[in-house]
Amino acid sequence: MSVRLATFNIENLVTRFDFSGFRNQLRQDRVLRLYDVNDKDAYQQMEQARVIAATDDTRQLSALAIADADADILCLQEVDNMPALHAFEYGYLFRMVGNGYLQKYLIEGNDTRGIDVAVLMREKTRHGETIELVDIRSHAMQTYQDLDVFDETLAAAMVKPHDKVFKRDCLELDIRIGGRPLTLYVVHFKSMGNARESGDGRLGTMPVRMAEARAVRRIIEQRFGAEHAARKNFAICGDMNDYQEKVVVSGTRRSGHAFTYQREENSALDVFSAEGFAENVVRRRGELDRWTLYHSRGPQEQHLCQLDYIWLSSALAARNAKMIPEIIRDGQPYRTPFPPGQEVERYPRIGWDRPKASDHCPVVVELSL
Repeated sequence: MSVRLATFNIENLVTRFDFSGFRNQLRQDRVLRLYDVNDKDAYQQMEQARVIAATDDTRQLSALAIADADADILCLQEVDNMPALHAFEYGYLFRMVGNGYLQKYLIEGNDTRGIDVAVLMREKTRHGETIELVDIRSHAMQTYQDLDVFDETLAAAMVKPHDKVFKRDCLELDIRIGGRPLTLYVVHFKSMGNARESGDGRLGTMPVRMAEARAVRRIIEQRFGAEHAARKNFAICGDMNDYQEKVVVSGTRRSGHAFTYQREENSALDVFSAEGFAENVVRRRGELDRWTLYHSRGPQEQHLCQLDYIWLSSALAARNAKMIPEIIRDGQPYRTPFPPGQEVERYPRIGWDRPKASDHCPVVVELSL
């Protein structure tokens, strides 16, 4: 008996228009900057037309990536609300996979933009085992003080002990698959800052992500007991906005690219790997082949890194010691440089930068419980 588990940051699956770019050019789409629009009503009409025209291609590509992952349980990040999830599943996913994901779960979290984590599940695995939700819990209201993760680094960042730990949520789901238990923790950690800001946004925001990771581990250890957690079936899934390693990309399209593996001295995710608490199973892939996102601030600063994770408990990882996770990269835009031997055939209508399935790649693993 096995189950396919995936995580995917679907990138802004929203049902709202953002008109703030009329006043704030930093929030204005680049195509509208080509036009001199001084009237607010005209700007809103143009922004609506732009978004609607771009969204259909984008969501077809997102659905293709999800279809290729072919997961029984799919953890999503950046979902606006349940109506958005229903509309996407019915209008796009259904055309790709049929009545695949009839179980949908989303609880509103803390994100100021209103983007949440969500879970889609089939009713049965491809092997016919029933997938049943036993319980679901949100930890969005938990504070640093509640989970005893407040420290001086947070105080220096002007964070208060009574502030909420999770920038979105840690959504906890108890699931039974063919009668066997699996507990999921679905997260979307604090972003690494605005790419337009000076300084190292990753290091500047790391104390918050470090606290989020400690909070997730604390929740799991309180649930199962620190001495027993390693023997339980749990997985921590989501976009964690941090990495323990990266592939530095140098060169240009004309000169060719070079790819150099580099370990990071510190990462918020060290909390999970410490003492063998959990295993990032994507590390079973080659050093240059673990990335799920391409980051670039021009030719002088570009790298590939893993932001999307499925961390397995020690017991679950050991039970699936030979399992190698898949990363679906066919929805990446053509601007993304691929290390030699990793090239894929992009989906139809993929563009240089957009449309694309997402800036992230789905990660999927097949697990024996």
